[in-house]
Amino acid sequence: MANVRLEFKASAGDADPQTRPVLILGQLPNLQRVLWSNVRGKLQPRVTEEVWKAALSSLSPNPTDNCPLYLNLATVAALPSRVSRHNSPSAAHFITRLIRNCLPAGATRCILMVCERSEVFASACAIARAFPLFTRRSSACRRADKKCVTVEFLLIGQNNGPMEITLKCLESATEGVRLAARIVDTPCNEMNTDHFIEEISAVGKELGITPKIIREELKERGFGGIYGVGKAAEHPPALVILSHTPEGGTQTIAWVGKGIVYDTGGLSIKGKTTMPGMKRDCGGAAAVLGAFKAAVKQGFKDNLHAVFCLAENSVGPNATRPDDIHLLYSGKTVEINNTDAEGRLVLADGVSYACKDLNADIILDIATLTGSQGIATGKYHAAVLTNNEEWETACVKAGRKCGDLVQPLVYCPELHFNEFSSAVADMKNSVADRENALSSCAGLFIASHIGFDWPGVWVHVDIASPVHAGERATGFGVALLLSLFGRASEDPLLNMVSPLGEDDMVENPDRDTKRRRLV
Repeated sequence: MANVRLEFKASAGDADPQTRPVLILGQLPNLQRVLWSNVRGKLQPRVTEEVWKAALSSLSPNPTDNCPLYLNLATVAALPSRVSRHNSPSAAHFITRLIRNCLPAGATRCILMVCERSEVFASACAIARAFPLFTRRSSACRRADKKCVTVEFLLIGQNNGPMEITLKCLESATEGVRLAARIVDTPCNEMNTDHFIEEISAVGKELGITPKIIREELKERGFGGIYGVGKAAEHPPALVILSHTPEGGTQTIAWVGKGIVYDTGGLSIKGKTTMPGMKRDCGGAAAVLGAFKAAVKQGFKDNLHAVFCLAENSVGPNATRPDDIHLLYSGKTVEINNTDAEGRLVLADGVSYACKDLNADIILDIATLTGSQGIATGKYHAAVLTNNEEWETACVKAGRKCGDLVQPLVYCPELHFNEFSSAVADMKNSVADRENALSSCAGLFIASHIGFDWPGVWVHVDIASPVHAGERATGFGVALLLSLFGRASEDPLLNMVSPLGEDDMVENPDRDTKRRRLV
C-alpha cells in the first residue's frame, strides 16, 4: 500500500481484468441502475453481461456484500443501502473496508465508484484511507516501483463524470488525508518536533509560504504551556504558524492543531499497555497541515492561519512536576495536577496566540485530547464542543457530507469549569471529578484561555478515537475542515459539500470593517 499512487480520472478506460484488476462498488440500488455498456470495457472478455447480472442479483448487503466476477481480479461490492441519521450517506467507513478486503494487490488496479454527485468527495477521501503511505517493512522499502490505482466515478443520474476541476479537488483532498495519516503513523524516532517542522516547511515551500517558528524564545515570550510540556525532551518544543493572507480576505480563521509527537504522560507516566500508540498524539496538527495544504491549493478566499503546537511530553530531569505552576500565553496561571493532561496546555497557548496575535474571527482547535472521547461519542464520531449553536449544527452536517463524522458534547461552562478550581493558581489542568463530563471539561479548559465571553466563534474537535482504525492512522480531520470551511473556497466541489449557507456581509461589532460570514 505504501507505494500506491492514487489517480482520479473522468474515464479510466478499458482493460482486461487480468492486466488491471477492477473493483466496482456502490449502494445496491445504484449498482442496479448501471448499464452494461458502462462497465463492459473493464470486464470483458472475462466477464459476460449474464455473469454481471447474476452477480448483482446475488448481492444482499447486511451491511455490505461482495461477489467475485472473475477470480479475485474483478469484484462487485455493495455498500449499505440505508444508513442512520448519524452516519454519512456515502457510507464512507464501509468503502474503506471493502477496498482493503476486495481489491487485490497488483501494479495497476482500478476502482469504479458508483454514487451520487453529492457523495463524490466523501467517497474519494474514504478511498484514500485504504492506501496508507507509511511503512518500514523491508520488502516494501526495497521496492522502487510505484503502483497505480486509478479511480473513476460513475455518477447516478448524470451523463458525465466529475469535471476536471473536481478531479483536481479530489487529488488535493486525498493528498492531504494521506499526508496526515503518514505523519500520524510515523514513530517519534522519525517524527520528532524537528521532523514535524520540516514537514510544515515542505508544505510552506510548495505553497510559497514561509513558516513563522517560535522556539528558542517560547519561555521568554510567555508560552508556558508549550514550553512546560516539551522542555524535558531531546528535541525542543515549538509554535509554528503558516499564514495564507489572500488579497480581499474579509475574515480571519485559525486552525490550531495539537502536535504532541509522543506522549509518555510525563511524570504522571502512562502504563505499558496505554503508552503504545502515543505516536498518534500529533493527529490534530497533522490534520491541520493536510487540510491547510489542500485548502490553499484549491483557492481559499479568506485569511487562514495554521497554528501547530509541537512538543514531546517526555520524562527527564527537566520534566514538569505535579504541583508546578505555569504562566500561559493568555496571562493565566495553571497548577499542574496531572502531567498527562498536556494537550490542553499546548492548545491553550495556541488559541491564545490565534486570538491575541492573529486577531482571528473563528478559532478551531483539533486534537487527540481525551481517551474519554471514545466513551462519549465512540470510535467513529469525533466530539465537537463550541460556543456557537449554528457551528455545532454545521460541524455535524459537515461530518455527514465528508465522512469524518462528528457528534456534539455538552457546552455548559457555568456548571463544569469549576472542576479546575485551584487554591493557589487561576486553575488546575485536570478535573477534580473524572466522572463529570470529562471530554467537555477538557475542551472548556482550552476555551477559558480566550475567555467564555469572547465574541468570536470557537470550535473544539476531539479526534482521539477516530484518528486511527486499528493500527493504522485514518487522516481524520482533513476532510472535515475542508467541508466545514468549503464556502471560503473557490472550488465548486468544496462549496457543494459545505454545510454553511451562502456568504453574506454583516457588520463586525469589534471592527470598523465588514466581513463575510460563513454562517
